[in-house]
Amino acid sequence: MERAMLLHPLVIRYSVFMAGLAVMAYGIGMMIEANLGVAPWDTLHIGLQKTFGLTIGIWSQIAGAFIILASYVIGRIKPNAGMFLNMIFFGLFIDLFMWLNWLPVGETLGERIGLFAAGLLIYTFGTGMYISPRVGAGPRDSFMLALHERMGWGISKVRIGIECTVTLAGFLLGGPVSVGTLVTAVAIGPLIKQFIPLWERMMAKPYGNTPQAQLVD
Repeated sequence: MERAMLLHPLVIRYSVFMAGLAVMAYGIGMMIEANLGVAPWDTLHIGLQKTFGLTIGIWSQIAGAFIILASYVIGRIKPNAGMFLNMIFFGLFIDLFMWLNWLPVGETLGERIGLFAAGLLIYTFGTGMYISPRVGAGPRDSFMLALHERMGWGISKVRIGIECTVTLAGFLLGGPVSVGTLVTAVAIGPLIKQFIPLWERMMAKPYGNTPQAQLVD
């Protein structure tokens, strides 16, 4: 009986979702340690941390809370459990990995490039994990959808506009903008598209999911 409860599809789906958030956070931590530039939202979180203190993870949580509120105000997108779990635990995992010193460090430029590349792969691999159980879109995706519905702009234009804005804001606050930021912007979409089908196939038959295009946070 207990084993059946542990293997209940909903338990498995939430477990994979949470594991995906942890893997994503570890990848982001590696990219931060490489010091070659990070994704736009992380540029903003690091800039806020440098300017106002607190931790990168806490700023990720604070930004997520404001984004959830903005998504509801702009597009009446009601938050769900997955959205709140994403907001809380993604930032918590980043801080935990950095506090525990579980992240590798690159000394030479070659090591830092390798660290960044590995971090990007791990991050996108984790994104496929977090998306495949379909527990809910993250706060940033919901905000993108809210703007899309309210303004009538295409998803791609909205996403580019948001990421350019947060990158500029992060840069002005002292966040890292470098070649890695450009590499992330170009490579993250294609990489995630490779990992999502992999995880969806793993989740499909046993846990009641059918392959479907998803957004990424």
